[in-house]
Amino acid sequence: MMDGTPLFKIYARRRARALQKQNAAAEQQRQLLQLVATAADTRFGRDHGFASIKTVAEFQARVPLRRYEAMWNDYWKGPFPKLVDCSWPGTISTFALSSGTSSGTTKYIPCPDTMNRANARAGLDVLAHHLAARPHSRLLAGKSFMLGGSTDLTELAPGIVAGDLSGIAAARAPLWARGRIFPPREIALIADWEKKVAIIARGIVAKDIRSISGTPSWLLVFFERLFAMYPEREKRLAAFFPKLELIIHGGVNFAPYRASFTALLEGSRAETREVYAASEGFIASADRGPGEGMRVMADNGLFLEFIPLTELGSPSPTRHWLATVETGIDYAIAVTSCAGLWSYVMGDTVRFVDRDPPRLLVTGRTSYYLSAFGEHLTGDEVEGAVSTAAASIGALISDFSFGAVFPDAANARGFHLLIVEFGDPSPGEAEAARFVEKLDETLQMRNDDYRAHRAGGFGLDPPRLRVVPRGTFEAWMKSRGKLGGQNKVPRIIADAALFESLKGFA
Repeated sequence: MMDGTPLFKIYARRRARALQKQNAAAEQQRQLLQLVATAADTRFGRDHGFASIKTVAEFQARVPLRRYEAMWNDYWKGPFPKLVDCSWPGTISTFALSSGTSSGTTKYIPCPDTMNRANARAGLDVLAHHLAARPHSRLLAGKSFMLGGSTDLTELAPGIVAGDLSGIAAARAPLWARGRIFPPREIALIADWEKKVAIIARGIVAKDIRSISGTPSWLLVFFERLFAMYPEREKRLAAFFPKLELIIHGGVNFAPYRASFTALLEGSRAETREVYAASEGFIASADRGPGEGMRVMADNGLFLEFIPLTELGSPSPTRHWLATVETGIDYAIAVTSCAGLWSYVMGDTVRFVDRDPPRLLVTGRTSYYLSAFGEHLTGDEVEGAVSTAAASIGALISDFSFGAVFPDAANARGFHLLIVEFGDPSPGEAEAARFVEKLDETLQMRNDDYRAHRAGGFGLDPPRLRVVPRGTFEAWMKSRGKLGGQNKVPRIIADAALFESLKGFA
């Protein structure tokens, strides 16, 4: 295979110079006005007077925040699946399927060619950031392993298909990239996750893999299967992929998995690089080190708004954009896109760590919020506490979920239950007790309401831990029809029935 890295380095240097000069807020305004002008003759554009919008303020005054249900009911449901000039010009030929993480409701997110091209450009930025950090890279001399959903797209109507975003990306990959991606299309088409993983594990050892991308939890499942098939090799990625340079991860908070990946990468020269790529658009990618924030893509067909999480449910919440955001505040994010989403509340929460250039961290989901007893715990607080507790005993986390158990005949007071799969070795009884103590201590330190409910032990009992065997979460997700790289294990489960379902497997 020809090494394409030298050619790509020319693009990467040019892109780096452009980003260095970029005024992100000015670019965002330009993107918005371009999107508005493009969609002015759509039904949505006519309904909201796009033809006369000239500023961000005018746009926000005319276009209210909407969630999926409102876009679906008001503009997409009637003509679906043939959306012609509804909220974006022309016919939408492709839809990305999104489960909404914990709700389980399938969403059909428009993903026309304009969005496919934007996602491809965003992928190039990820590689450009890697080359800036590793100037001697030979990333494109080998193959890229993408662990995603099936590329088998379902036909909804003649010429109109739907599928996983990762499957769409693989199916729509440019010609120059197709020979560099593993698995090949005939394997990527397999919808049976377990069958596909087994075939990939058998074939991947003969490949010169330079980069790996996927959701951390599912990558760990795959690596475990791979190691089991080749017990004579060390359980390290360097033993299988000696020229590995890059692991691209996203979809969930990486903090609980960082220690596991550090162990897997022992002896390897590969780096990890986070991306924020959603079905609604490719928002940001890491241009610096792990945990230092991801740089927002200001010039790629999206306009982003940020609503303080404390105001999200109010009638007239403040709608910030890159010109007005502040660091250290939890925002819900809304996207306007080149796919016909308009001030669409995605369900993710973010926090800025830099303004110039804009860099953010994904802190959770608006639905990842637990207040069964008035404790108001966020996903970020729970994930941070789990990571801290695991580090305190040197344990590795494979997967976990956190929920509430209400008082009953057996329990006078309510408490929180953490169901967790540990990596090998699993902690003993004394270590597990220290884990729970640290979990409780960290939650009290980070959340005043939780601390008040725990004070004196009169309102809320300490959290409890249930350690489950490896494979439990995979089996539970399979039972829900959610097995595979595009699906995420919910970290906080506020839905009592869903948590009971998991407890049944645990």
